[in-house]
Amino acid sequence: MTQKLLLALTVAAGLSFAQAPDNTKRNQEDRSGATTTADKQSNAKNDVELTRMIRREITRDSNMSTYAKNVKIVTKDHKITLRGPVNTQEEKTAIETIAKKHAGDYPVDNQIEVKAPKP
Repeated sequence: MTQKLLLALTVAAGLSFAQAPDNTKRNQEDRSGATTTADKQSNAKNDVELTRMIRREITRDSNMSTYAKNVKIVTKDHKITLRGPVNTQEEKTAIETIAKKHAGDYPVDNQIEVKAPKP
Protein backbone atom coordinates (compact mmCIF):
# COMPACT_ATOMS: atom_id res chain seq x y z
CA MET A 1 0.00 0.00 0.00
CA THR A 2 1.44 3.36 -0.93
CA GLN A 3 1.98 6.07 1.64
CA LYS A 4 -0.47 8.41 -0.12
CA LEU A 5 -3.21 5.79 -0.09
CA LEU A 6 -2.52 4.95 3.55
CA LEU A 7 -2.63 8.65 4.46
CA ALA A 8 -5.88 9.14 2.53
CA LEU A 9 -7.48 6.15 4.27
CA THR A 10 -6.31 7.35 7.65
CA VAL A 11 -7.62 10.88 7.13
CA ALA A 12 -10.91 9.50 5.78
CA ALA A 13 -11.25 7.33 8.87
CA GLY A 14 -10.68 10.36 11.08
CA LEU A 15 -7.48 9.03 12.58
CA SER A 16 -4.59 11.30 13.40
CA PHE A 17 -0.96 10.71 12.62
CA ALA A 18 1.50 11.10 15.43
CA GLN A 19 5.16 10.96 14.66
CA ALA A 20 6.62 7.66 15.75
CA PRO A 21 9.31 7.83 18.40
CA ASP A 22 12.78 7.90 16.94
CA ASN A 23 15.35 6.03 19.01
CA THR A 24 17.85 5.83 16.16
CA LYS A 25 20.57 7.76 17.96
CA ARG A 26 20.14 5.78 21.21
CA ASN A 27 20.14 2.47 19.32
CA GLN A 28 23.31 3.42 17.44
CA GLU A 29 25.04 4.34 20.72
CA ASP A 30 23.99 1.03 22.27
CA ARG A 31 25.24 -1.00 19.29
CA SER A 32 28.56 0.83 19.22
CA GLY A 33 29.57 -0.72 22.53
CA ALA A 34 30.22 2.71 24.04
CA THR A 35 27.34 2.36 26.50
CA THR A 36 26.55 -0.23 29.16
CA THR A 37 23.64 -2.41 28.11
CA ALA A 38 21.92 -5.38 29.75
CA ASP A 39 24.01 -7.86 27.79
CA LYS A 40 27.05 -6.62 29.73
CA GLN A 41 25.64 -8.01 33.00
CA SER A 42 28.15 -10.28 34.69
CA ASN A 43 27.18 -13.82 35.59
CA ALA A 44 29.46 -13.78 38.63
CA LYS A 45 27.46 -14.81 41.69
CA ASN A 46 28.20 -11.60 43.64
CA ASP A 47 27.25 -9.33 40.71
CA VAL A 48 24.01 -11.21 40.03
CA GLU A 49 23.09 -11.09 43.72
CA LEU A 50 23.83 -7.37 43.93
CA THR A 51 21.59 -6.68 40.92
CA ARG A 52 18.84 -8.88 42.39
CA MET A 53 18.87 -7.05 45.74
CA ILE A 54 18.65 -3.63 44.07
CA ARG A 55 15.87 -4.75 41.68
CA ARG A 56 13.88 -6.31 44.53
CA GLU A 57 13.96 -3.14 46.62
CA ILE A 58 12.99 -0.94 43.68
CA THR A 59 10.08 -3.15 42.62
CA ARG A 60 8.73 -3.40 46.18
CA ASP A 61 8.52 0.39 46.50
CA SER A 62 4.90 1.31 45.79
CA ASN A 63 5.91 4.93 45.14
CA MET A 64 7.93 3.98 42.05
CA SER A 65 6.37 4.29 38.60
CA THR A 66 6.39 1.44 36.11
CA TYR A 67 9.23 3.22 34.31
CA ALA A 68 11.28 3.35 37.51
CA LYS A 69 10.64 -0.31 38.23
CA ASN A 70 11.98 -1.18 34.76
CA VAL A 71 15.24 0.78 34.91
CA LYS A 72 18.19 -1.25 33.63
CA ILE A 73 20.53 -2.35 36.41
CA VAL A 74 23.79 -3.74 35.10
CA THR A 75 26.43 -4.99 37.51
CA LYS A 76 29.86 -6.01 36.33
CA ASP A 77 32.95 -6.31 38.51
CA HIS A 78 30.98 -4.68 41.35
CA LYS A 79 30.35 -1.54 39.28
CA ILE A 80 26.65 -0.76 38.97
CA THR A 81 25.24 1.09 35.98
CA LEU A 82 21.67 2.43 36.07
CA ARG A 83 19.99 3.32 32.74
CA GLY A 84 16.55 4.17 31.45
CA PRO A 85 13.79 6.73 31.85
CA VAL A 86 11.92 7.63 35.04
CA ASN A 87 9.12 10.13 35.62
CA THR A 88 10.72 12.35 38.25
CA GLN A 89 14.00 13.49 39.72
CA GLU A 90 12.83 11.96 43.01
CA GLU A 91 12.64 8.50 41.40
CA LYS A 92 16.10 8.93 39.90
CA THR A 93 17.53 9.92 43.27
CA ALA A 94 15.70 7.14 45.12
CA ILE A 95 16.98 4.46 42.73
CA GLU A 96 20.53 5.76 43.03
CA THR A 97 20.23 5.76 46.84
CA ILE A 98 19.03 2.15 46.81
CA ALA A 99 21.88 1.11 44.50
CA LYS A 100 24.49 2.87 46.66
CA LYS A 101 23.09 1.29 49.81
CA HIS A 102 23.65 -2.19 48.38
CA ALA A 103 26.89 -1.34 46.55
CA GLY A 104 28.77 -0.25 49.63
CA ASP A 105 32.08 1.19 48.43
CA TYR A 106 31.61 0.11 44.83
CA PRO A 107 30.82 2.79 42.22
CA VAL A 108 27.33 3.53 40.91
CA ASP A 109 27.07 5.13 37.47
CA ASN A 110 23.64 6.79 37.34
CA GLN A 111 22.67 7.30 33.68
CA ILE A 112 18.94 7.45 34.41
CA GLU A 113 17.04 10.12 32.46
CA VAL A 114 14.06 12.03 33.84
CA LYS A 115 11.27 12.03 31.27
CA ALA A 116 7.98 13.77 31.90
CA PRO A 117 5.09 11.29 31.77
CA LYS A 118 2.83 11.56 28.74
CA PRO A 119 -0.43 13.38 29.45
